[in-house]
Amino acid sequence: MNQALLTRLFKTIEGNQETPLMKVAFSIIEEEKRKGHTKLADRLNTILHSNISKSNEVRPTLKIAKESLTYKVPVDRRYKLPLATHIEHDKLRHEMILSTDVENKILRIEKEYLARERLAHHGLKPRKKILLYGSSGCGKSMAAERIAWELGLPFYKVRFDSIISSYLGESASNLQNLFESIEDYPCVLLLDEFDIIGKQRDFSSNDVGEIHRIVNILLGLLEEYDGSGILIATTNLEGSLDKALFRRFDDFIELPKPSEKEIVDLLKMSFSALQVSKEIDFEHYAKEMEGLSYAIVVKIANDAAKKTIINSNQVVSPDDLFKALEENLALNR
Repeated sequence: MNQALLTRLFKTIEGNQETPLMKVAFSIIEEEKRKGHTKLADRLNTILHSNISKSNEVRPTLKIAKESLTYKVPVDRRYKLPLATHIEHDKLRHEMILSTDVENKILRIEKEYLARERLAHHGLKPRKKILLYGSSGCGKSMAAERIAWELGLPFYKVRFDSIISSYLGESASNLQNLFESIEDYPCVLLLDEFDIIGKQRDFSSNDVGEIHRIVNILLGLLEEYDGSGILIATTNLEGSLDKALFRRFDDFIELPKPSEKEIVDLLKMSFSALQVSKEIDFEHYAKEMEGLSYAIVVKIANDAAKKTIINSNQVVSPDDLFKALEENLALNR
C-alpha cells in the first residue's frame, strides 16, 4: 500500500489499545516490520500511540447511558448523520409464514438467547452473529425484526449511506464506533444487504483501496464481537461474500422461496381480515404462484383485497384475485 495513504489512514484511527481496529492497526505495523519497512513502522506506531493518548484524555462515550437506560446512536464525524436507524417495537413485522426447517432454526436462535445465562454456566455461548441469505423478498429482514419482537429487544438497522464515506479511513472509523456502541447494549442490529461492504476482495478489479480496507476492518470487528445483543446480516448474493467474512458468523440460514403449502397459508393470512369467495381454490392459485417470493405473493393478495374494498364488494372474488395475479406475473416473470 502507498505509504502516504497508509499514514493518512492511521491518523483517523482512534480508541484505546484494546479496540478491534487498534489491534488490526498494530498487526499492520508488525507486518511492515517483517517486510523491513522499519521507518514506516516506527512512524505508524508513533501516530497510534499519540491517538491513544488523546483518546484517553477526552473520549466521547457511545455506550448505553446507565442512568437513563437509553442508547445514543453514534453518528459519522463529518456530517453527524446517525449510523443506524431505530425501528419502534410496535412497528416491527413479526407475523411470518416459514418452512418448518427455517422456523426451527430461528426458534433456536431465540431460545439460545433467552437461555444465555444458563449456557454461560457450562462455558457455552448463544448464536449471536447470524447470516440470512436467499432471494429478494423472501423475508430476511422481516426474520430479523421477528427475532427482535419475540425477544423484546430494541431493533436498529445499519445505515450504510452514513457508514460508507468517500474520505479515506472514515468508513472504518464509522464501523468501529457503531460496534463499540452496541458492545454493552442488548439489541438486534441488522446489517441489511450486507454484500454492500462484505463482498469478496477479489470480486471486482475496480473495487480496490478503501473497500478492501473496510472488509479487513469488518473481519476484525466480527471476530472480536461478543456483545450483549444479536448481529444479523442479510444478503441476496451469498456467493459474492468474502469467504473469510462468511466464517465469522455463528449460524447461516437460507430463506428459500415459499412452497405451495406456504403460499396457501400466506394467502389465507393476508385475507384474514376479509371474506373470501368459496369459489377461490387456494391450492390452484398456489400452483400458479410457485416460484414467486413471499413479498410478491403478499402483494398479489393485497392488490386483490384493495380492489375488493374500492369496489365496495363484500367478499374477495375469483376475478379480483385472478387479475391481481395476472398483473404481477407479467411484471415478475
